[in-house]
Amino acid sequence: MRAEGNGLIRIDDPADPRIAEFRDIKERDLAGRQGRFIIEGTVVLRMAAAAHGAGAFEIEKILLLENRVDGVQDILSDVPEDVPTYVASGAVLDAIAGFHLHRGILALGRRVGEPDLDDLIDRLPERALVVAACGISNHDNIGSMFRNAAAFGADAVLLDETCCDPLYRKALRVSVGSVLSVPYARGNSILPLLERLAERGLSIWGLSPSGAMDLREIPSDGRGIALVTGTEGEGLPDAVMNRFGTARISQRPGLDSLNAGMATGIALYEIARIQAKI
Repeated sequence: MRAEGNGLIRIDDPADPRIAEFRDIKERDLAGRQGRFIIEGTVVLRMAAAAHGAGAFEIEKILLLENRVDGVQDILSDVPEDVPTYVASGAVLDAIAGFHLHRGILALGRRVGEPDLDDLIDRLPERALVVAACGISNHDNIGSMFRNAAAFGADAVLLDETCCDPLYRKALRVSVGSVLSVPYARGNSILPLLERLAERGLSIWGLSPSGAMDLREIPSDGRGIALVTGTEGEGLPDAVMNRFGTARISQRPGLDSLNAGMATGIALYEIARIQAKI
């Protein structure tokens, strides 16, 4: 059990340089800065601890509200002792973060290298289920897509170069840490990315209110399915809609389309059910 003076380091000054990465986190984000990102809350810290040392992510340091230490001892036991763990009072922690941090749990994570897209695709299992996203810049939607991907057994999430980084603090929090458990790669434009999946043998289906086929009619044979989600409003590019199959989620007439996170969740549930993943 870690206790102050035995693996825990007291922080009394919000300007202490040792915790500089946590300062004013509401106004800035570490995603994209040498792969570093902010972990917030017990659930995400637990996911990060499970991922630590597995090859993709590491925890560099932890900052805790002093009265939260006992409640996360089981998580800290999974983190190597050479990872510095700092504790602070509520007033000091709020001054560091720049707002009232009611969760009282922060950590600095780092992605260890970017995954190779071709390698990730080559390692997909038979009858894979893949989520692909085009132009999703809303952090809530990205986080929801990862949470849904984890819930329904998706084998990978592939993001084109115009999607936001899923390691942004809010996206990571909304995903309840699923960004750290679901294999993903980000980069390239959407059409070459989907062509690569098609070469692997996956059937590509773009989700759209104007889709040619009802989602429930998608055939389940073949070597897997990739579900493609675009931005709200503009939707998927014509190049994708014209090149691959398209599917719609039936809903009452006169209503606007579902948001990207919700649409992806419904589609994943249906395909995962067909593939007997759930």
